[in-house]
Amino acid sequence: MPFEKTQPVKDQPIWAWFPVTLLTAVFCCVLWGSASPAIKIAYELFQIGPDETASRIMLAGARFVIAGAMTLLFGSLLARRALFLKRESWKKAFVLCLFQTVGQYYFFFMALAHTSGVRGSIINASGNFIAILFAVYIFRFERMTARKMIGCLVGFAGILLILGGGKALAEGGRVTLAGEGAMLAADFFYASSGCLIKIFSRDEDPVALSGWQFLIGGAILFGIGALMGGNLTFYSAGCALNLVYMGFISAGAYTLWGVLLKYNPVSRVSIMGFINPVMGVLLSAIFLGEGREAFSLTGLLALVLVSAGIVIVNASGRKAVR
Repeated sequence: MPFEKTQPVKDQPIWAWFPVTLLTAVFCCVLWGSASPAIKIAYELFQIGPDETASRIMLAGARFVIAGAMTLLFGSLLARRALFLKRESWKKAFVLCLFQTVGQYYFFFMALAHTSGVRGSIINASGNFIAILFAVYIFRFERMTARKMIGCLVGFAGILLILGGGKALAEGGRVTLAGEGAMLAADFFYASSGCLIKIFSRDEDPVALSGWQFLIGGAILFGIGALMGGNLTFYSAGCALNLVYMGFISAGAYTLWGVLLKYNPVSRVSIMGFINPVMGVLLSAIFLGEGREAFSLTGLLALVLVSAGIVIVNASGRKAVR
């Protein structure tokens, strides 16, 4: 079972000890869950309006330049060597950055200017289920199983519920292309990048690959925003602190999650991903004042369905890999 306890032994790494694994996974999910509130707070600190697309792109770029530098620093310290890519891997890093950083976070930052943190956090979880479908039907990494199909259906039911149901989608309702539509687009890029990482990391250190793609993708986003006339004005020290924290969200969570995957069964770690949307909703309620939406019947039920779907698709079972 994924949550089967392990006893610390003399030669066992501390990261494989269940209490450490659990606390570290929760910490990573707190970081990832805080992304939506942090970005919406950044819009206020930097005084970026909903229609200032260029400035939002610059903000996203600055975040991932910092995230890339931090990831490479943390990874180098853990590996006790500087992380560089093989000569033939720079092309892979560039391709990956177009999906994982440029594509995903262009739409992610756009979406959060037009939807609430609660809705964004729940909808963003759809990437977990889209990734399963991509791995099965496009990249052919796995076979579809009843467990995975049920998990996806449960998860998508939660997404549909937070979007307002089929009737709301048909009539427009509270769903907009700039908000919820952009978040779903970000999830498609997320799912694609996850599959690309699986392919590219066969011949390259995944931490080095992600660190450099963060850095390159961030530079591309920042450059695009600047060419479009964007502007980042640091009105207070809070702007700098917020930006550094947003960089640490990706760098810290990714590095620690990678360490957990190295020393634990994948199922034990991945199943804890259900905490991510829970933290996103909770932190949006606390820091953005969205408690009414977060703790509404619709919000809670959608969150339960999405989290249950993540648990089901990641539950331990016999793998069927081609």
